[in-house]
Amino acid sequence: MIPSMIIAFAMYSRIPMPKIDWTPDHMRYVMCFFPLVGVVTGALQCLAFYLVGRAGFGPVMSAVLLAMVPVFLTGSIHLDGFMDTMDARSSWGDRERKLAILKDSHTGAFAILSCCVFLLLWTAAWSEIMERMLLSAVLCFPFTRILSGFSVTVFQCAKNSGLAAAFHDAAHKETVRRVLLAELAVCCAVMILVNPLYGVVTIAAGLLMFLRYRQFSYRDFGGITGDLAGYFLSTAELVELLILILTAAIIG
Repeated sequence: MIPSMIIAFAMYSRIPMPKIDWTPDHMRYVMCFFPLVGVVTGALQCLAFYLVGRAGFGPVMSAVLLAMVPVFLTGSIHLDGFMDTMDARSSWGDRERKLAILKDSHTGAFAILSCCVFLLLWTAAWSEIMERMLLSAVLCFPFTRILSGFSVTVFQCAKNSGLAAAFHDAAHKETVRRVLLAELAVCCAVMILVNPLYGVVTIAAGLLMFLRYRQFSYRDFGGITGDLAGYFLSTAELVELLILILTAAIIG
């Protein structure tokens, strides 16, 4: 279990971890610990929120700093998948062409433009997060990672190589699914306990994005890849924050 946790943090965060061999046995339970990366991200985001407030920065600087904490903490791995996916989806090519674009290391114009739009919306979203909404907002980090990890063990992979395929093949699927479902139940319960309305709307937004993720992945790519999983995680977190902000604005 400990090696799987180390691999999860080494892969999905910039937090220093001991070096360990990525053997199939060590990778078996990695997805079980993927949500824990989200818990740590959320905790550090709460700390950043407090420090930024104490520092007395203006609203623009505060929003930028808060928006960058998750990006830097994850090493932009999910944002990289978002950019590759936007390039592929914007090509309007056939399935083989889209998969080839995902594999291509070059960055296209659509990826750069999409990343700029994403970061603007992401920064704007954090500029609107008030203290009363903070816990509901940071709980989106583990919640979305639970869904992403679950997809790796349940959805079919678009290809036999790559990160998604590696974790899919190595995972002890039945155990990982049960653990992730238990984590999902706990996370949803906490989200609702923190604020019932905020919890329900963000959970609903995340689940709808999850269904959409499966639908377009199977239709356009024949399954999921690591890039598509990164795309889902990035867009789901953004949509959940925007829905949370909209809900807070409506109820006052």
